[in-house]
Amino acid sequence: MDLVQLEIFKAVAEHGSISAAAAQIHRVPSNLTTRIKQLEEDLGVDLFIREKSRLRLSPAGWSFLEYARRILDLVQEARATVAGEEPQGAFPLGSLESTAAVRIPGLLATYNQQHPKVDLDLSTGPSGTMIDGVLSGRLAAAFVDGPVLHPALEGIPAFEEEMVIISPLNHGPIQRAADVNGENIYAFRSNCSYRHHFEKWFSTDAAVPGKIFEMESYHGMLACVSAGAGLALMPRSMLQSMPGCATVSVWPLASDFRYLTTWLVWRRGTVSRSLSMFVRLLEERGVVRAEEN
Repeated sequence: MDLVQLEIFKAVAEHGSISAAAAQIHRVPSNLTTRIKQLEEDLGVDLFIREKSRLRLSPAGWSFLEYARRILDLVQEARATVAGEEPQGAFPLGSLESTAAVRIPGLLATYNQQHPKVDLDLSTGPSGTMIDGVLSGRLAAAFVDGPVLHPALEGIPAFEEEMVIISPLNHGPIQRAADVNGENIYAFRSNCSYRHHFEKWFSTDAAVPGKIFEMESYHGMLACVSAGAGLALMPRSMLQSMPGCATVSVWPLASDFRYLTTWLVWRRGTVSRSLSMFVRLLEERGVVRAEEN
């Protein structure tokens, strides 16, 4: 097994076909086919499921893809380090929507100015989706609700968020979950950690929400709550950044539920030069808290 085989395997796995991968890495398709077969013989497993002109990764292939990506990333990192090069290449970063909207725009702008050779690509979504992206190797790192207790991940605390409940202006006081037992709520999909936090707030007080309407954005939640249709939970910083924030009532949570910490996480042992420079910038800007993961 050599680096060329790993690069070929990665290209074929990501494109799903020999011809598309060959065009990307500028090799003839027959060469890719031969090298993939040699790699499978070396490993003693089928990395792909052959379906006519398409290739699908086998379970073993999915596992091997993560290792191949890590090996190739480490090789590139080693080359850049010994050559004294500045960070460069792809840096796919994930983030919670609220963090991307409120906390990191200035940070990303500064990073792009300091490291123009880095191709920073930002994706947003719920914590569960972002964590899956980091574990699969699709994302180099992600801002998620933490701490994240996963053996394959490590990270640092970055921001503290005050969580608030918003309700229609004519709603009565909300001091505990029992005050809104059975009321409808707006939240992201089930893999959203903030939704889990909201549901736990209800259950701890022996209360339950009514219907849970799944939304795709905080702006949508705000509009629905403002129209008098239910409740939502969101970071106060996100709420204050949106037009229309004065059209709802805002209720702080009790101390046990009031604050959540956003973490920057990455796969354990895979800190690239681009990521290390990003973490350093976080530290220089003084936004990283003093706790340890």
